[in-house]
Amino acid sequence: MATKSKKRRFKTKVVLIFDLILIILALGIGYYFVMASKMQVDKSADSSIVTNVLDDKDMKGYRNIGIFGVDSRDNALKSDTHSDTIVIVSINRKTKDVKLASIYRDTYSLIPNDDNAFNKINAAYFKGGYSLALSTINTNFDLDVKDFVTVNFDAVCKVIDLLGGVSLDITPEELKYVNGYTKELNKINGTKVGKLKHAGTQVVNGTHATAYARIRYTKGDDFKRAERQRIVIQKIFEKAKKADIKTLNSILNEILPKIYTNIDSVEMLSLAKDILSYNITDQTGFPYEKRAFTYHRVSYVFPVDLTANVTKLHQFLYGTTDYAPTEKVKEISAKLKEITDNN
Repeated sequence: MATKSKKRRFKTKVVLIFDLILIILALGIGYYFVMASKMQVDKSADSSIVTNVLDDKDMKGYRNIGIFGVDSRDNALKSDTHSDTIVIVSINRKTKDVKLASIYRDTYSLIPNDDNAFNKINAAYFKGGYSLALSTINTNFDLDVKDFVTVNFDAVCKVIDLLGGVSLDITPEELKYVNGYTKELNKINGTKVGKLKHAGTQVVNGTHATAYARIRYTKGDDFKRAERQRIVIQKIFEKAKKADIKTLNSILNEILPKIYTNIDSVEMLSLAKDILSYNITDQTGFPYEKRAFTYHRVSYVFPVDLTANVTKLHQFLYGTTDYAPTEKVKEISAKLKEITDNN
């Protein structure tokens, strides 16, 4: 009888422990959804996102997200603001490897649903918000990006500050521009961050790191700026993976209200559960082969042979070695060749 009584008590304890674990999990998930509800989630234009006719079987193993950093002096997120940062984040669903591809903001592109006019690619977000921006990316580069996240200057600054800063190598040439943009960011964000005193490798705060990512007037111009933006993204990612729960909680509290996205709470949870498994393995700027010149009194970046650039982009993102661009991309490529041949 004593043995049966002990067995019953043991079973009761197991059930209680199991119930406790379920309650803790439920509370944790509930807390997450309360936190995630602070995001500005907008799916209203999802149905109008254009994707080109695709023939890249390797793409199916990846999730692609468009990251937009908007150039808004009042930290607006949704439209009427140019996307000065455009990064395609490609996540390998199996290996969790992540690749980053910056799209140069001045890239001369077909803007669909805008009388099929050509313009700088960053104008798409200004004209039609996230839907037109993603449609433009998909149409010109044969991609199927349907998810996006938009952030503003203030959000980036705060996240880096909460992580305790990030280490950057600031050149003497970059130093004066970092300090110049720091002054501008102070006005935008209502802060009083001082100047950096010297160049070199150093841990910088959020304002200085964001200022660094905005520099475009050094050797390399906008191409170098896109590289700086990818460096800052990678530094944030690496630091966040090592952060403790308290820090991550503070970051969520601070950044979620400043995020505009069409990824809802359930989808975000699916992404977040694998965060420690993600590794940024490679990064690049696009287009690869390019020319920058003034056309109709405006400075643009022109892909040299868009079809070849798109094939190379698919190889970078998905490992596809024989991708053949669609007829739409070939049509756009012919238009660009006509312009570049005459300039």
